Amino acid sequence: MIDLRPVFQVIGVLLCLLAGAMVMPALLDLRDNQPEWQVFAVSAGLTLFFGLLLLLGTRTTQRRRSIRQTYLAASFGWLVPGLFAALPMIYGPLQLSFTDAAFEAISGLTTTGASVIHGLDNLPRGLLLWRVLLNWLGGLGVIAMAVAVLPDLAIGGMQMFRLEVPGPAERATSRANRIATVILGAYAGVTGGLALALWMAGMTGFEALAHAMSTISTGGFSTSDASIGHFNSAAIEVIISFGMVIGGLPFLLFFQMSRGNAKAMLRDGQLRWYFGLMALGIVGVTLWLVGSRGLAPLDALRHGAFTVASVMTGTGLFTLEYGQWGGMPAAILFFLAFVGGCAGSTTGGIKVFRFQFLFADALVQMRRLLRPHAVLIPTFNRRPIPEEVLGSVMGFLFVYALSFAMLAMALAFLGLDFITALTGAASALANLGPGLGSEIGAGGSYAALPDAAKWLLAGGMLFGRVEMFVILVLFVPAFWRQ
Repeated sequence: MIDLRPVFQVIGVLLCLLAGAMVMPALLDLRDNQPEWQVFAVSAGLTLFFGLLLLLGTRTTQRRRSIRQTYLAASFGWLVPGLFAALPMIYGPLQLSFTDAAFEAISGLTTTGASVIHGLDNLPRGLLLWRVLLNWLGGLGVIAMAVAVLPDLAIGGMQMFRLEVPGPAERATSRANRIATVILGAYAGVTGGLALALWMAGMTGFEALAHAMSTISTGGFSTSDASIGHFNSAAIEVIISFGMVIGGLPFLLFFQMSRGNAKAMLRDGQLRWYFGLMALGIVGVTLWLVGSRGLAPLDALRHGAFTVASVMTGTGLFTLEYGQWGGMPAAILFFLAFVGGCAGSTTGGIKVFRFQFLFADALVQMRRLLRPHAVLIPTFNRRPIPEEVLGSVMGFLFVYALSFAMLAMALAFLGLDFITALTGAASALANLGPGLGSEIGAGGSYAALPDAAKWLLAGGMLFGRVEMFVILVLFVPAFWRQ
């Protein structure tokens, strides 16, 4: 029997942190004389109560979690806080159903950005702050998983990013603390820098902070139904585009740069692919906007760059409602949504490095056709890629494709049209938010979808966020046997 106490400890800590975060929108609503501050206060109290109950009621001397406990903590560490995060949306002025509130909260915490809420411009600031806080905290959790959990679980090739820490456990703990401090500092510092830049570009202080939090986390929640198009400002769009691109970078780069390794960014092949694919997408969409929509070249570049950066990083903010675009730009955006950003970033999707692995292996296979007896090994950043890593990546891609197909078919079975089912499934797994079409496209909403579809999509968001195998392994009977 698996000892669940360490798992409950992790969930308890996360619930206590979530309760602390609820205090911020409560104070803001109290300052604005909004009665919803009481809803946040009560929600915070309930969340803190259950968090402390788990912490104090499951105390254990075990310091290291087993592999099974890690899988359980990684799975339920996203689900349980997501359900508690829905409380202010159920009992606040929105009066959302449990399904809608859970969908919105899970979407926020997984940095997906899909929404069922209309009329954002008229909502109390506390509720708007709560949505972007979920984005920001979720982005931090994504980085923590990518750096500390997924490499050790060897999921989908992430073992290539395992941190090598020589020496005794004390030294390993010290280095882990330094890495965590630098990453948290970089995450908070970039958020503050973006907020200051947006405020100077014309946003109010609250709008600047809210959009900075949803940008660096690539979460995509906004304070307006029209998203960034509401401001109609080229300066704001450039700043947010820059922030989204940073959100797609591997945050371990900040640690390497803090140690004086400033050339790490130049030597990282993953970054070259990331910027190269984004640049190609920008060129394609910009040319289409000039040729088909008649935009001036600079305006086309402005909107094309913003849209491509938003879709590729899974942010979901928009200036133009691209949901009705067809043909070439729709194909480009659909592909880039699957690609995603770099490993160790806040983005979703398959991740750039996995495409690099496949490309490197394909090159080796072609060279072997010409030189059958040569010893050829695929490499990544001048390091050989082991066979087990390539197998892990292939397995990940197969499961990802199968999950996408099954989710799309399940949504179609519930009555959704082809475009909505297909792009909704892709958006959920890639943690993007908006899909294509008039219903769930940019500027649209998931509110009209059946409840069953919302639960399927919420499950897809969690499934994509934890890299799928973390949840799938729980359904293997051998997992529960000691």
